[in-house]
Amino acid sequence: MALILPRSYHKIAAVEKNRISWIEPELAERQDIRPLRIGILNIMPLGKQYEFNLLHPLGLSPLQIEPIWIRLRSHSYKTWDLAHLDNLYVSWEEAMEPNPLDGLIITGAPVEHLPFEEVNYWQELVKIIEEARQNCANTLGLCWAGFAMAYLQGVDKKSFSKKLFGVFPMRSLVPGHALMGTQDDRFVCPQSRHAGLPDGAMEAAQRQGRLRLLAHGEKVGYTIFETTDQRQLVHLGHPEYNAGRLLTEMERDQARGDVQPPENFDPDSPLTLWRSHRNLLFQHWLWFCYQRVSLRD
Repeated sequence: MALILPRSYHKIAAVEKNRISWIEPELAERQDIRPLRIGILNIMPLGKQYEFNLLHPLGLSPLQIEPIWIRLRSHSYKTWDLAHLDNLYVSWEEAMEPNPLDGLIITGAPVEHLPFEEVNYWQELVKIIEEARQNCANTLGLCWAGFAMAYLQGVDKKSFSKKLFGVFPMRSLVPGHALMGTQDDRFVCPQSRHAGLPDGAMEAAQRQGRLRLLAHGEKVGYTIFETTDQRQLVHLGHPEYNAGRLLTEMERDQARGDVQPPENFDPDSPLTLWRSHRNLLFQHWLWFCYQRVSLRD
């Protein structure tokens, strides 16, 4: 199948270079296939440059995927190309019309140092997360968005004295799980964050039936988990990154002079060692959404 993208989309050349199938909306409308409408609430800095990190794994799906890019009304997009934002992005209310989204992805954001309630767009984000839980098959929260979703389940983040940055090993905790079953027992994934979730609080949340823990790493803690109704999936890492993105973050941090180089990552020979983990995670997540949507329809 294919991504549904307008011919004017700024990353068409990258889509084709990576051998990702795509079709224009007019052709998709003529096909007798209902695509999965996947909302992407993108709150990353320089969001236009980040978009392809998500389109790449989504575009490898055998399903037809229509990405719906979503903006927040209460967020000031200071580092963005505002013309691109106005041209491509829609509000949450517009994204949910005429029918609810099938799935939602919420990206990270560079606000880990702030209490959640002090983030300008917190109330709007909470409303979206709660409405998505009722109306979408599943919401995937990455990095800071995952912290926000954990907070709403009663687990608060703990700030680190220095940034957790690099590529770290993890192990799958639930063999045969719908979203983790075909992951290797041990795998690696990039982390780029200034906070974590205490193991004790996460284990208590599982005992109390609020969360189900899916993956853990000695240095990174419980990094992948879900709500027990399987409406929300969290990954505190950045499986969507490639080596180039990690290298760019390293160079940015070096310019600031406040972060150590990434662990387990050689900038002179940058390798994407987590590609299989990324692809499996997104493909299983899309298939999970598809199955739930099929039951709903």
